[in-house]
Amino acid sequence: MTSNHQQESIIQSETLPPLTTASIKRVQEGIAAASDRAVRSIIEETLNELEAINQGHQQPKAKPWLRRLVMRSLIHSFFRVRVEHFERIPQEPAILAANHLHHIDPLLLLAELPTLPYYYILGDARTLYNKWWKRLVLRFAGGVIPLERVWKEELAVIAAAKSGRQDLVDLATAIEQTVTTGEDIHTLRQINRIVVAILTHGDGMVLFPEGRLGTTEANLHLPLKRGTVIYALRTGVAIVPLALIGTHNLYLKKELTIRVGEPLRFSQTTRPKRQEVETALDALQNAMLTLLPKDYQEPTGTKLFRHLFNHMLW
Repeated sequence: MTSNHQQESIIQSETLPPLTTASIKRVQEGIAAASDRAVRSIIEETLNELEAINQGHQQPKAKPWLRRLVMRSLIHSFFRVRVEHFERIPQEPAILAANHLHHIDPLLLLAELPTLPYYYILGDARTLYNKWWKRLVLRFAGGVIPLERVWKEELAVIAAAKSGRQDLVDLATAIEQTVTTGEDIHTLRQINRIVVAILTHGDGMVLFPEGRLGTTEANLHLPLKRGTVIYALRTGVAIVPLALIGTHNLYLKKELTIRVGEPLRFSQTTRPKRQEVETALDALQNAMLTLLPKDYQEPTGTKLFRHLFNHMLW
């Protein structure tokens, strides 16, 4: 179990974010993306390509070294990056499990990960594809599994509308009619098949077991989602815990840290039992908490282009 100090660092509240002008605008943009034919088309096309891995087909993607070169050039142009204990990442297929503070996190990891095995990332579909330039970059890079879900800002709009905010009723209705939750059986099974195929065919996965963006540095949103450890148990690959530090509030030349933990290995089983899942999940939780700083202090001073970097990937 976690220590008292670690328990204090956990954010367990399901409190929805405040509805500001910016968050409402983000919801409106999200609805537009959900109904955009280009977005719908690339999600469907990408998932179909990924499912074909089971039949031995390869998804179109950039060379691993080229993808890392491009991502690293971009990231290092704006931020200072430090990777601690890089040698702990195994050279065989693995699941890298990281905390999640910002939409830049997947790009940061792709910029620093080994080129072999090739790593795929499960990411929010609309955040990935809501702008033409993102679709262009990701079409080139490959390695992304688009996951459809409802945003927390959208849940806040629905809750506010049900609580009497008449000005949000139409927006809430549009969310419920337009936004795909990704929780239907067909989609869940499709994602499951894709992830298992990737791991069993020799590639790796980057997953964010919190299942959502965090709100504070050095904290985890608990409980962690069970999917990460279920995939590890079913495929027999190791889970490598990671801590991302400094990405919640970005600005020019800020130092961002990737801290790598010791790999966690579990006995493979095709049908994991509940106790096996809970034991593995507890081990992962403790490992991730141990990696997070206990006394994180946000740097002070001038923070150039803060608004730009914190919103450009929305």
